[in-house]
Amino acid sequence: MKRLTTIAIVAALSALCACEPTETTNDTVVNADEPRVVVYQVFTRLFGNTNENRIPWGTIEQNGVGKFSDFTPEALESIKALGTTHIWYTGVPHHGVINDYTDYGISLDDPDVIKGRAGSPYAVRDYYNVNPDLADNPAERLAEFEALIARTHEAGMKVVIDIVPNHVARNYQSLSAPEGISDFGEHDDTSIAYARDNNFYYLPGEPFIVPDFPSDERPLNGEAHPLSDGFFEETPAKWTGNGARLAQPNFHDWYETVKVNYGVRPDGSYDFATLGESFRTAPNRDHVEFWASQDVPDSWRKFRDITQYWLDKGVDGFRYDMAEMVPVEFWSYLNTQIKESHPDSFLLAEVYNPSLYRDYLELGRMDALYDKVGFYDSLKLVMQDRGSVSDLLAVHSEVLDISDYLLHFLENHDEQRIASDEFAGDARIGRPAMLVSAAISRSPTLLYFAQDVGEDGMLDAGFGKATRTTIFDYWGVPAHQRYMNDGRFDGGRSTPEEISLRGFYEILMPYTSQAPMFLGDYTELHTINLGNGTNYTERQMAFVRESRNEAALVIANFADTSVDLELDISYLGQRGFDTISQALFHGTSQLYLDSSSQRLRVTIPAHHGEIIEFEKAQ
Repeated sequence: MKRLTTIAIVAALSALCACEPTETTNDTVVNADEPRVVVYQVFTRLFGNTNENRIPWGTIEQNGVGKFSDFTPEALESIKALGTTHIWYTGVPHHGVINDYTDYGISLDDPDVIKGRAGSPYAVRDYYNVNPDLADNPAERLAEFEALIARTHEAGMKVVIDIVPNHVARNYQSLSAPEGISDFGEHDDTSIAYARDNNFYYLPGEPFIVPDFPSDERPLNGEAHPLSDGFFEETPAKWTGNGARLAQPNFHDWYETVKVNYGVRPDGSYDFATLGESFRTAPNRDHVEFWASQDVPDSWRKFRDITQYWLDKGVDGFRYDMAEMVPVEFWSYLNTQIKESHPDSFLLAEVYNPSLYRDYLELGRMDALYDKVGFYDSLKLVMQDRGSVSDLLAVHSEVLDISDYLLHFLENHDEQRIASDEFAGDARIGRPAMLVSAAISRSPTLLYFAQDVGEDGMLDAGFGKATRTTIFDYWGVPAHQRYMNDGRFDGGRSTPEEISLRGFYEILMPYTSQAPMFLGDYTELHTINLGNGTNYTERQMAFVRESRNEAALVIANFADTSVDLELDISYLGQRGFDTISQALFHGTSQLYLDSSSQRLRVTIPAHHGEIIEFEKAQ
């Protein structure tokens, strides 16, 4: 077989016979002037930390902490280079911490209801201010965050922060709420288990009892502390954030939080109006007008006020934690009001139950939901050689009608690092998966900080265990610190492997988020090519993305060896795409075509992929 030039390939493609694709969507081409959403999640307290002590259970003085001010123009430019449109600053709202900020009017937090040394970002204790750990001057912490919002906007990106409606910290107490805003629980009738306008659920007559901690998970690792005495004053006890109705929750419960009441009775029935099916297709204004005519529970109004407060400060959207634990009617109420006042806001929800996806999109008016139970879980199995590409495609086909709204990711703060021993053991195994994840649909894509340099998360920080970068401790992230290079963000101390991986992400992410074909239709070529005797197996994946005048053939190789493929690409000829303009990663020199067998020959290295761009003849 002789190698063909690009000109010969173009001529041969014109002669390819038409071939029916296995599956294609009927989506219309969206506005190619608008890039797809790429969310870069930073764990704010870890991102800028240059301290490399990494002492398990280390204090803020021992291990250091990142600050808002670490997001310099250089840092923001390094984030934007990955195609980022939105930065999700994780851990911004003031949550429980161990440090003493009494000089700033902040009461001490009790280690018996704090996870780790630095606290959980999902146990918010004051929604109207920010984590004092993140400020150079805690007295000016809110102003410092507002300055970060402005810097992010100047760098051409938007700001997303967490809102956690399902639960708040067990010691919630806002010191910064605007005048007229009452605290959660301030007006509750604690003598009864439930009332619609109580913010919490209660166990009348029962005091809260701290969990029995395992010996290796004691508060502060057993270190002495004035408030670490096995006691936390809460009478009566409240339901715990995960719904545990116990005065003494289990250690594995979300014991540091309490569940918020949205007017859902203890038996699960609703104490508020519900939405009819017509609201699935109704405009936002109809939702707003409907709820304006209803008397809604107090907790609904509290979170409306919280979200409007942050939007008015310049925040561009929210990531909603455990959204499916809160009724969809509340989301209709909240999100349509957000869209009324800030129509360009981005609303991302953590929803794990696929049967609820359409409810939370159509009735709850989310912009995007996690595609974890389905796409991520299936893709992870393919990466681990424990699942097939056909299974992945079957899962994807189940949500094709809503795939544009299902966020794809390979890492986030809840998931194992790709390079961790329990996931893939090598960050390079993530390359074909990232290619597929970013290219298969118009959905938003999420990158977790240090994913692009292959952080493995294998160090034990204390409460936060290895394989996931800790969210509970003060810590330095090794691969990220090498790339950060004392604030230069130039990879000056990165390994060659880390530099190579970062280069892959810098090519892939801007391209797939901005090239017009990735805003167009999807057609899988896996079924056509599988088992055709040309080396294509369940360890490879091929599909086409196309707009009106351009198409991209995407090929991923999950195998641990290079593979020479002969792909049936007659579908491209049928669609009139007969000019190859570029091969994104390896160049057109790798491409061969046998016009008699109507196959494109291409060599894909181990754990890698290719995007071959086609155009229609002028």
